[in-house]
Amino acid sequence: MFSNRDLARLLVPLIIEQVLTAFMGTVDTVMVSTISSAAVSGVSLVDSINTLMLYIFAALSTGGTIVCSQYLGRRDVEGANNAARQVLLAVLVLSTAITVLCVGLRRPILGLIFGSVEPAVMDSALIYFLITGLSYPFIGLYNVSAALYRATGNSKLPMLISASSNLLNIIGNSITIYVLDLGVMGAALSTLLSRVVASTVMLLIQRRPHQVLTVGPYHTIRPDLPIIGLVLSIGIPTGLENGLFQFGKLAVQSAVSTLTTAEMAAQAIVVVLEAFTSMPSMAIGLGLITVAGRCMGAGRPDEARRYIIKLTILSAEVMFVVNWAVYFLTGPITRLAGMEPEAAALTCSLMLVISIVKPFLWPMAFTPVNGMKAAGDVRFAMLASTATMWIFRVGLCYLLIRGLGFGPLGVWIGMFADWGVRSVIYTVRFLRGRWAAKHVLRG
Repeated sequence: MFSNRDLARLLVPLIIEQVLTAFMGTVDTVMVSTISSAAVSGVSLVDSINTLMLYIFAALSTGGTIVCSQYLGRRDVEGANNAARQVLLAVLVLSTAITVLCVGLRRPILGLIFGSVEPAVMDSALIYFLITGLSYPFIGLYNVSAALYRATGNSKLPMLISASSNLLNIIGNSITIYVLDLGVMGAALSTLLSRVVASTVMLLIQRRPHQVLTVGPYHTIRPDLPIIGLVLSIGIPTGLENGLFQFGKLAVQSAVSTLTTAEMAAQAIVVVLEAFTSMPSMAIGLGLITVAGRCMGAGRPDEARRYIIKLTILSAEVMFVVNWAVYFLTGPITRLAGMEPEAAALTCSLMLVISIVKPFLWPMAFTPVNGMKAAGDVRFAMLASTATMWIFRVGLCYLLIRGLGFGPLGVWIGMFADWGVRSVIYTVRFLRGRWAAKHVLRG
């Protein structure tokens, strides 16, 4: 169903888009760093909430991708178009409700999550949260639109629009921060504008006729509750999984806050570098959702199984190369960042351990499950990943750091344990084949 050339056309733009998406949030933090420490802290606090929202919208987009992919796999273009229209409607309603909630209750929300912070930090966070919160519907619509194009095998268009959006954000920040001197407000306005433009362009393109999926005209969309329920039945468990994952990261960060200054500095850099090494393999996993979904929709579970194995091996190979490339760049990065010798040495040591372990555990823990989700096996994935994360990634981390004084290595031992147990669970699930008996579409 997919040749090697088809897979390359799907996966390469996806990898680039994932890097660009992560880059968007980092740009504001870096460019705001020239204003004040309070500004940087405020933006960083809100970005952790914005990341949670991105995960929620990505989960709903995953539900839309799976449903549309299965319709396309069975060559039901009309059903795929109807599903695409319904997921757009559902995300618009949900994201608008979230915007009203977050903007209206931004002060209590920030106080509940982050407690008492300095007044200057809170003021910056309130401004940034107000303006970027208004962008949530546009984030949701863009994510869904990009996911729908990926369901058709076209990941190049979302990549190009994401690249243009990032460029617009950088130009906007340069003007609003350095020329107009708007500070945090300028950074937020630039981010809002870039997201409005990206989603608007994507929605306009989706109205064009003679595409695999043509969603417009939008004013004719009416709720189709069975299809919306079908999309949410996949998107909600994935969203809960992603949301709990983010809360787990915040819990780990609480344990890290008890370390020494040098250890926290090293851990902060390692988190950024380690996240970068995951992006290509994460993109392969997203591509697998489309590939396996199409196979399952066509009634070819054996073909889906072969692609899961093939892309998991590719994920491991890519991760091995990227991890070691990043490791060899770690030393120069610590010197460019001006890190103290103790923190720099610890950063290099941690990245060495991660580069040795991660390529063997991470791909099996995160890639095959995307193929099984594409078959509709989402609840098992949610339960398994939530359990392993809180028991090992969070629980073991707290034991090793606060109980046994392991330092930042304790974070990564907990992480390795999480990845290892997930690998075993998902491998057993895959080999038993119960996931292949799931049915997303009936009839």
